[in-house]
Amino acid sequence: MKLASFLFKECQGTNRFKKLVSFAMFGLFAVHAGFSQQRVSGTVTDEQGIPIAGAAVMQKNTSNGTATDFDGNFEITTTESNAVLVFSYLGFVAQEIPVRGATINVMLKEDLQQLSEVVVIGYGTQKRADVTSSVATVKAEDFVQGNVRDAAQLIQGKVAGLSVSAPSGDPTEGTQISLRGISTLSSGGSNPLVLVDGVPGSLNTVAPEDIESIDVLKDGSATAIYGTRGTNGVIIITTKKGTNDMKSTIEYNGYASLATIADRMDFLNASELREKFNEGYTFTGANLQDFGDDTDWVDAITRDAFSQVHNIIFRGGNSTSNMTASINYRDIEGIFLKSNNEKYTGRINVNHAMFDNKLKTNVGVILSEQVYNALGDGDSFNPYIYRQAIIHNPTEPIRNEDGSWFERAVYFYDNPVSYIEETFGENRYRTSRIDLSMSYDFGDHLTVKGLYTRKGETNIRGFYQTKNHVSTTENGQGGFASRGTDNYVGNYGQFTVDYDNSFGAHKVTALVGYNYEDNMNEGFWATNRRFPTDGFTYNNLGSGQGLQLGEGGMGSYKNADKLIAFFSRVTYNYDDRYLLMASMRREGSTRFGEDYKWGNFPGISLGWRIDQESFADNWDWLSNLKLRTGFGVTGTNAGARYQSLSGLTYGDYFLNNGEWVRQLVPSRNANPNLRWEKKEEFNVGLDFGILDGRINGSVDYYNRTTKDALFNYSVPTPPYFYGSIAANVAQIKNSGLEFLVNVTPFQTENFQWTANLTYSTNSNEIVSLSNDEFQLTNDFFDQGYTGEPIQIATHRVQEGQPIGNFFGLKSVDITDDGIWIIERPDGTRVPATEATNDDRQVLGNGLPKAYYSWNNTMKYKNWDLMFNLRGALDYQILNFSRMFYENPTIGYNTLDSAYDLVYGKAVLQDVQRFVSHYVEDGDFLKIDNVTLGYTLPKDAVKFAQTFRIYASGLNLATFSKYKGIDPEVNRDGLAPGNDERDKYPTIRTFTLGINFTF
Repeated sequence: MKLASFLFKECQGTNRFKKLVSFAMFGLFAVHAGFSQQRVSGTVTDEQGIPIAGAAVMQKNTSNGTATDFDGNFEITTTESNAVLVFSYLGFVAQEIPVRGATINVMLKEDLQQLSEVVVIGYGTQKRADVTSSVATVKAEDFVQGNVRDAAQLIQGKVAGLSVSAPSGDPTEGTQISLRGISTLSSGGSNPLVLVDGVPGSLNTVAPEDIESIDVLKDGSATAIYGTRGTNGVIIITTKKGTNDMKSTIEYNGYASLATIADRMDFLNASELREKFNEGYTFTGANLQDFGDDTDWVDAITRDAFSQVHNIIFRGGNSTSNMTASINYRDIEGIFLKSNNEKYTGRINVNHAMFDNKLKTNVGVILSEQVYNALGDGDSFNPYIYRQAIIHNPTEPIRNEDGSWFERAVYFYDNPVSYIEETFGENRYRTSRIDLSMSYDFGDHLTVKGLYTRKGETNIRGFYQTKNHVSTTENGQGGFASRGTDNYVGNYGQFTVDYDNSFGAHKVTALVGYNYEDNMNEGFWATNRRFPTDGFTYNNLGSGQGLQLGEGGMGSYKNADKLIAFFSRVTYNYDDRYLLMASMRREGSTRFGEDYKWGNFPGISLGWRIDQESFADNWDWLSNLKLRTGFGVTGTNAGARYQSLSGLTYGDYFLNNGEWVRQLVPSRNANPNLRWEKKEEFNVGLDFGILDGRINGSVDYYNRTTKDALFNYSVPTPPYFYGSIAANVAQIKNSGLEFLVNVTPFQTENFQWTANLTYSTNSNEIVSLSNDEFQLTNDFFDQGYTGEPIQIATHRVQEGQPIGNFFGLKSVDITDDGIWIIERPDGTRVPATEATNDDRQVLGNGLPKAYYSWNNTMKYKNWDLMFNLRGALDYQILNFSRMFYENPTIGYNTLDSAYDLVYGKAVLQDVQRFVSHYVEDGDFLKIDNVTLGYTLPKDAVKFAQTFRIYASGLNLATFSKYKGIDPEVNRDGLAPGNDERDKYPTIRTFTLGINFTF
């Protein structure tokens, strides 16, 4: 009481009262600050007690955060007295823990099978446990590393049923991809639909280093919601992005690479050719005589190619906004002189939330510029140059004594070095994409979203062959120049309404949407020759005299098309045991006939999570068992615009009343019945996981039938105006099995080994090629072409047979004087000189029946090792190099093997022919990607959160009986398996790189 009375009296004075209040408030603030700011430390481990390095530790609803070091330790100072820390790491269940003391030790539980992992599906996401279709996901940490070409090579060998190959070493070429076989007869119609952050794009829209994950929708029930373009599967690319309350980071990924030619064919060198002269061989054409020199022509036009790639990503966010910005620079050299690819890509993505996170806005911009030399008119490389190098006489010099190029008047025989050095060209591409999206969460489980994208691409090309080029010195062109440009503009719009709700054991989601897309392409080109000087190259076309002499050329074009669609989807989950997904898309395209512009594409799939049933409660060894099945219908848009409409074009000139008038002639028949190709696909699969997820995987069987496949048919004139018409007639079947197994064989405190195995099969059949209205003359047509001088088709597409059949003469022996002996289809044998085209038969098939891969990742303390093996089985390759140059009678340089005894009997003395002797088994196993990395301890690099150094190799070793350079050859189209002589050989690359984050 005395103390209270004293304080009351002391506070009677105003000044004294103010001082005391101020002192009290300061004291309370200091005490509060002392208690609200608390230093917390601890360790993050997994269930086995193994420290987790790089785990995120964030104070909830703030940007305050850190990451664990290599030993799993962390330290953070909180900013609130009631702070909650969020601990998370990929593959583990996140935990939220209130701060109650100075030490927090956390054990994160593994997300078994990652069943709660979010999988990207059509127009949305879904928990892995709820997925009822065949969907594969590959995260960034599992990507192929090193100097990859595009997004597809990141997942090469990672997805069962997805074939990814790089048959060309051209730095401007991407990969070839095929999912579950060939389902169409249309040219280029086997490529999957690629979506980049939900918008149609390409495998090169963003840099590979900028990708967070890739999802592959494989079966019809998953892709039906994409309608017209879902037939060949859907690849969904998700880029790296910032998140709210994310600590600001800068990530750098850079590497330097060395590329070399993967292998070389063994052609005669100078000393070997001289040996043949000494042995009494005489030649015509290229090897007519010894010119006294020693030239390695392949070496003269190739080099060790050095490349560099740099990628920087800026990310960060607060409670309402986040931003990502990235810059990528690629400077890729090709192994041929003047072969290169330089590209800049920039990306910005900004997200902002308002009204208690109900309204969310996203703005994204992607810009790129690509520049590369053009050794072909409009192309980066002219493969004819490589052919000239391998067939050239190795005793010829590159230049004459006076410095001019050494050339000879031999048919199709040109100095390959001069071809490169006297050619100048450049192609420049600029692309842009602007995205704007807004979504509003109305509560009551309803969200509305709108998206608009504007896309554009322009290119300008220039090409020039000088007056010293063989086109002038041998053919008198006087210099040749070409110039051209193309422009593309596209608009993409999307509006969706999402609904999700739970009622006890029932979970329902629903989606309805509208989709609009238009595309416009235009361009022009011009050529001229006979220039007064080389000084302008392709920059002064008008100075050439070729146009006045009728030797110039020009052309222009413009076309456009539209797609409009309405779509919907419903998912249902009962008690996490019984699952349903159903979708419908109705889509219209301007490319189709008046009576068939719209098509319907339904899809449905079911799932049963057997492991969630009561009878499985005691199956402790089982962590996941889900049976799923689905059916879906997808389509293929017409490859060319205006195919449904009749067309006229201008033909030759004729003299009319003293004036030259150009003819107007038919170029296309109208077909109002032109419609979608429709692919109906049935899929059944089983997902499994045992031993706490250490062994998990899936098995799928699919059966797909393409109906109304498009093809050009010959028709009579009249009644038709033109001799062919595009019509929906053919039917194709594909079926196969896919296996995926993920295993963790060893896991200790310091060592972990994870392995991934895939195996897939595919078989196809042409069911029919004709109907009552349109028929082929026979039940087949031929595809592929050998080129001069053999000049015959290489493949036959026939009813009842698979796509990819080689069709030629079956050689079984050789006569004593070196002539092929051919076995006819009836079993009789005749010399090749007596064989006819009717004696041809199936010699093999260019499409593998099976693909397999084995991917491994090992981690020991700070070290990590990744090695990937993959291969293909049961297919054949037509070796063009042997077919043309394993023959001592030709007028060019030959392979060493041309002088071997064929069948152990005689040296070949026949003309060049397409016979089965050159159709080889292509089965192979590749050590495809090996990467060794070391992550520096955190205390070794103070400025960086993580710092990793790695070395990597791609296409390191191939085990195969194939005698060509590489058994991974072109498998696109209807003539797969042709290993052409005009090519850009495959490469082997070695990479040294660093990644760090600060």
